[in-house]
Amino acid sequence: MLWTKRTITLGFGLVVWHLPVPWDLSPDAWHLFTIFMTAIVGVLLEALSIFTASILAMVAVVLTRVLTPQQAFSGFSEPFMLLILAAFLVAKGVIRSGLGRRIAFLLIRRFGKSTLRLGYCIVATDTLLGPAIPSNTARSGILYPITHALSLNTGSLPTEEGRRRTGTYLMMTAISGHTISSALWFTGMAANPVGAGIASQFGVNMNFGNWLLVSSVPCIMALVLIPLVLYKLFPPENNYTPEAPEMARKMLEEMGPMSRQEWIMGGTFFGMILLWAFAPLLHLDLAIVAFLGLSVLILGNVYTLSDIRQGAGDALETYLWFAILYMMSTALNDMGFMKTLGEQIAGLISGYSWVTVYLLLTLLYILIHYLFVSQTAHLLALYAVFLQVAVNAGVPPALMAFMLSFATNYFAVMTPQASSSNVLFAGSGFLPSEDIYKQGALVTLLNTVIFLLATPWILWASSL
Repeated sequence: MLWTKRTITLGFGLVVWHLPVPWDLSPDAWHLFTIFMTAIVGVLLEALSIFTASILAMVAVVLTRVLTPQQAFSGFSEPFMLLILAAFLVAKGVIRSGLGRRIAFLLIRRFGKSTLRLGYCIVATDTLLGPAIPSNTARSGILYPITHALSLNTGSLPTEEGRRRTGTYLMMTAISGHTISSALWFTGMAANPVGAGIASQFGVNMNFGNWLLVSSVPCIMALVLIPLVLYKLFPPENNYTPEAPEMARKMLEEMGPMSRQEWIMGGTFFGMILLWAFAPLLHLDLAIVAFLGLSVLILGNVYTLSDIRQGAGDALETYLWFAILYMMSTALNDMGFMKTLGEQIAGLISGYSWVTVYLLLTLLYILIHYLFVSQTAHLLALYAVFLQVAVNAGVPPALMAFMLSFATNYFAVMTPQASSSNVLFAGSGFLPSEDIYKQGALVTLLNTVIFLLATPWILWASSL
């Protein structure tokens, strides 16, 4: 079956490669697009991992002489790519020190006397960890065992009869809140800086401070409404959880007082957030701040060189395929492909006002994610194209850029495979796929309405 999928992927690439070059594109632009889309198709068909597909794509563009080796390697030197790599390594310190678990248990001990409050505790924990862990998948690794333990300790079991007590609600709230914590923080999801890098080509400046300002209003609204809406429309059978605070208290007793490593991690965490927030005023590079934080953690023995050697594999993997796919997306833009494709799509929606174009592009961008298994692959394939179409139609570039970036996060709950951060929760036994499709569609609709209603705020805040 795997080789059948790989054969189909290769066949797709060969057919498209030999098609007549459309419009006024150069052969190199068309062939680069072919390699790029073949990699995306391979991921969509699950014939290749996104890491393998991107490596093969880079090899292909050089061997076919579509790009020079210097052009093919250009993505690795981008500052925001290094930010992703360093921030991934810092995230390991949050997990290794135990600070993430302690924050969650402190909230549960204080506020966890009902299922609804537990839902808010899970969302609050994820939101607090968001700026220091630039991977929603990594944060799911912290939240999942806590959510799983809460489900079991409140009388829920991963069975058809038992999961409705609390488990389904808590699991769905976790992955739904994930989408908004990732949208709230510039460093909340690895694709956010990538989108910012693409947006900068259209004259849009995104940084930690202005991102938080723009995202704050719609994200706070969504964080407040999501647990409540799920609770009202898909109510858990068990509404009260007096045992949860007791469980959290016991876990905190087992953990003991805050360790030296947790204090160092907490101080570093807070310091990085402050430096990121004031980076424009201090003229600091975001990647340098992340590497500074990593240096402090290494010097404080929170995160050792041995830990880096053992646990840096996923960070390096993410860095490599982000850099390669970003390089290809940027090269397509430089070759005029994005502009030409944008002109073709714009021709189909010509005559509409920019407001209508803005709404249509936002909704189409969201709906297309039913076809994707990766938020980042989606962003790299479509972000620049949609942004170019919007600019051509007169949509304010900053408004469209921020909305597409936010949508890349908040549509991640619409299917079980919409984000890798869903995997653990979808496989828990508490959250059947049909529930994710049904409740995920509702949450995505809710998020879309909230963010579209916040358009005046996004337009104003992004212009500052």
